[in-house]
Amino acid sequence: MEPERSLRQGEAHAGYLFWWDAYFGLVAAAVAVATVVIDDHLLWRRWLAVAAIAAIAMLHVTVGRRQIRRNADDRAALAVLLTYLLFYVVAVAAAPFATWLLFAVIPLIFQLTDVRAGIVLAILANLVTPAVNLVEEPHAVPTDLLIAVITGAASIWVSFWTMRVIRQNVERGILIDELEASRAEVARLSHDAGISAERARLASEIHDTLAQGFTSIVTLLQAYDPELRDARLALAVRTAKENLAEARALVAALSPAALASGSLPDAVRRRAAYFSQETGVTATVRVIGAPRELPTPVEVVLLRAAQEALTNVRRHAHATEAQVVLAYDDRGVRLVVRDDGRGFASDGPDGFGLAGMRSHAEQVHGILTVHGGPAGGTIVELEVPA
Repeated sequence: MEPERSLRQGEAHAGYLFWWDAYFGLVAAAVAVATVVIDDHLLWRRWLAVAAIAAIAMLHVTVGRRQIRRNADDRAALAVLLTYLLFYVVAVAAAPFATWLLFAVIPLIFQLTDVRAGIVLAILANLVTPAVNLVEEPHAVPTDLLIAVITGAASIWVSFWTMRVIRQNVERGILIDELEASRAEVARLSHDAGISAERARLASEIHDTLAQGFTSIVTLLQAYDPELRDARLALAVRTAKENLAEARALVAALSPAALASGSLPDAVRRRAAYFSQETGVTATVRVIGAPRELPTPVEVVLLRAAQEALTNVRRHAHATEAQVVLAYDDRGVRLVVRDDGRGFASDGPDGFGLAGMRSHAEQVHGILTVHGGPAGGTIVELEVPA
């Protein structure tokens, strides 16, 4: 938490930096003009003081404000601060009226160092004028010391109070961020809990309806023809068993059963083979590139997309041939299902399958497109980064 607080304090300084710059520039310009006009020392001394003030301003613009934004109490910041004070001493020694520059120097002290060092340096800065007058006007030293005590105490208090306000704002900002993060975490947990409850409900429904229904179908078909001599009955039993395995896999919150026993290309080939057996339509599968293991959610979406696309071909296309292409490259995987049928409308009564494919594709950051082929038919393409 301490590095974060330091970073946020630096951001707070950066937020106030414009106002610090405006305040510093106003004080420096006013003191420089007043030194030339009001101070009664020799002209060259007044201009030397103005040059020292200009050097302070230049140092602040080129280096100082960067150190303030960095918010680090290290040797670099201390070196910049001591350079500020050196130019300030030159300005006051040349023209004591430049002591009014303290109103700009003291805040800089507390922005570039910690509180203890800042107090010490602020006291030393307030003693510069009495030290100069000790040589030039000894009779003014008691008054200068009294003024130094008053201005030193006031400047230290104001600067300390300002830094404290900034620190409190930073801590308040951190607390607000933590509360917002906690609120987001609570919302996420509530969302996850809702999803878990819905999944449990769906699993119960699938177990009590689909799984038991497929089991009954298999049992009845095998009781009618135990040896499954009829090819159509054998195909029906295999299809029912396959879907029963899918239902059980869904209940167990596992990946599709077709993926549990092989790779994604193998699962797609089996789907195409079942499609050909069921419909009599030739379905070929071509794999481009080097197949590789993908995250389970990605493989599930690709397999489901191939299955749904082939289902749409069977229901709507009246095709004589279907082609499935699974292409791997460095950017991801592309699934293409193409048929030579009459096409189908994705927004029609049976368009729910495509809507589901799009929804699943979005979950893995995929893009699903459906369009007609150049020679008729339909092309379904799914691109998934992986």
